[in-house]
Amino acid sequence: MFKQILISSIITLIAINLSFAQGGKTWKILSKVKMTSVFNEEFGMPMDVPQFSEEVLALDGKEITITGYIIPEGGYKSHREFILSSLPYNLCYFCGGAGIETVMQVTCTKGVRYTDEPITIKGKLMLNGFDSMQLIYILTEARQVD
Repeated sequence: MFKQILISSIITLIAINLSFAQGGKTWKILSKVKMTSVFNEEFGMPMDVPQFSEEVLALDGKEITITGYIIPEGGYKSHREFILSSLPYNLCYFCGGAGIETVMQVTCTKGVRYTDEPITIKGKLMLNGFDSMQLIYILTEARQVD
């Protein structure tokens, strides 16, 4: 059991390092966020809210280029809206043990064909520190550049 956990942890670390190497300068900056638990009046319970670093705040509203993996929201055809993950599908925030800072919502100007290989996109980054129904990073007006 311990051996399986150790192997799984090593694979995850390798995937994270590969992700950062493939275009991860932006992901590395976006990883500089801390989550703080705050009581949410609307939901009547504590919820995590992001505390963005100065480096992350400097990217708000700016055009960025980022490389990641498509996590489709509906099927595997052409997508204008999807989740981009710094990690492969099986290790991403939703399937693996990664943090919320490793994924972002993407809205593209044109459809992007699904692939399980990393893609590079460019778009306008919006930080979300208040809407718990969306991810903390949202990329709009995006287009594939590779």
